[in-house]
Amino acid sequence: MKIILSTLFIFFIGCNTTQNITPKQKVIDISPDVYGKTITEADLKKHLYIYASNAFEGRETGTEGQKKAVNYIRDYYKTIQVPAAQGDGKYFQNVPLHVKYVPSGSFVIGNSSYNSGSDFIPIGDKNISFEEVVYIGYGIEDQLYSDFTNINIKNKVVLVKEGEPKNDLGIYLLTNSEKPSSYTTDSMGKITTLLDKGAKAVLLYAPSIMPRVVASYTRTRDNPSERMELLQENTTSFTAIIGSGLANKLNPEIDINHVPQVLKVKGASAIISNSKKIATENVAAIIRGTKYPEEYIILSSHLDHIGLEDNGVINNGADDDGSGTVALLEIAQAFKIAKDAGHGPKRSIVFLHVTGEEKGLLGSKYYTDIAPIFPLNQTIANLNIDMIGRIDPKRKGNDNYLYLIGSDRLSTELHQISETANRNSTNISLDYTYNNISDPNRYYYRSDHYNFAKNNIPVIFYFNGTHEDYHKPGDTPDKINYNLLENRTKLVYYTAWEIANRKERLKLDKNLN
Repeated sequence: MKIILSTLFIFFIGCNTTQNITPKQKVIDISPDVYGKTITEADLKKHLYIYASNAFEGRETGTEGQKKAVNYIRDYYKTIQVPAAQGDGKYFQNVPLHVKYVPSGSFVIGNSSYNSGSDFIPIGDKNISFEEVVYIGYGIEDQLYSDFTNINIKNKVVLVKEGEPKNDLGIYLLTNSEKPSSYTTDSMGKITTLLDKGAKAVLLYAPSIMPRVVASYTRTRDNPSERMELLQENTTSFTAIIGSGLANKLNPEIDINHVPQVLKVKGASAIISNSKKIATENVAAIIRGTKYPEEYIILSSHLDHIGLEDNGVINNGADDDGSGTVALLEIAQAFKIAKDAGHGPKRSIVFLHVTGEEKGLLGSKYYTDIAPIFPLNQTIANLNIDMIGRIDPKRKGNDNYLYLIGSDRLSTELHQISETANRNSTNISLDYTYNNISDPNRYYYRSDHYNFAKNNIPVIFYFNGTHEDYHKPGDTPDKINYNLLENRTKLVYYTAWEIANRKERLKLDKNLN
């Protein structure tokens, strides 16, 4: 039976679970240990029993449960008075996604209607309407042959044929042989070239590949992946592969004529749909640096999980990644108490909870590739926490461990700082098994830190390894080792403290692997 709690009720429970939050606490000692002691297994447990409860329904990206999750995180930051990272005071960074389906729709010209999947195959979901089409034959621009003489395709709907011209003996004019050039063998390349030249739509008449494309369309339609992708709102072009019926309606002489010309078309339009938009959010808060506020250390974890099974059973995601989420909340509290005591970090600490990790690292990709809140060239490190509350069965008997991935890939200093911080504080056995470049699991590429690493930002990925409940309903709060979770959270805190307060900016001295 599902437990349904209102967001407001969850918020008040969350407020009552925090301890030792005194916004103007009087602390004289500048040692990080003073503030590190505010990170406790009791607080972590109280947070996680809410965050990974049935009320959040597994935090599937874009669902009501995920909305409860982002509200809980935001409300906690408000409670402890850690401000939003964005200048507009909003904690949420909207991340536009869509679920990708096979395109469907129709193409209408006058009184004639043509169906997707048989008469034409749309690529993307941009709709168009037009009264003329620029026919450019084979669409070739070459020293030996060009279809672009005295014809403008910028912002036009372009009709183009596959292939390239031959002479009466069947010899290709561009190669002077029986073998064609890339104009024939790379039809999609022809579309891309025309879009690059400014065409707002490209209709490729390709009878030779149409049967194969239709078969692929049918297979994909009958076996949809329901894969989420970032929604690119700036899409301005329509493309489609068209069959003989539609091509001859646009140009009745298309099979025998390749002379470029402008054709009038009455009442032409295409209405296409191939995606369902998903509204989801990253949550970002910040503690501003006191000396180098324009240098940023990003602490990250993913806020989503995989939601419900087909039978309605909830995947609570306590370890993956409830453990990382609540760790960030506790670290934020520790830094906030330090700042209020006059010992804030010299560099800015950003607490970034990303969405869509389970869908392909989408929230972090949106942050790094499309809309970074802070300049990437001023982002000096990313410490990413993804599963730190359980024990890998391979490590049983030696529980005080943590896998670290990526610490030495881009910065020797980061690795050394991490080792020193651990040695001086938590004394965890740091295991670099999965940091091996040849690791077949490729964990280095499978969590949100990678989107920072690919931008040459030094990273550490903190990970306890998988277990029997990974991505299963058994990943529940009662199975978390809260003593380990506390100690591992403190390791991230002490590492961040050292990076934030050292005299020199962290050096990047290795190439991306």
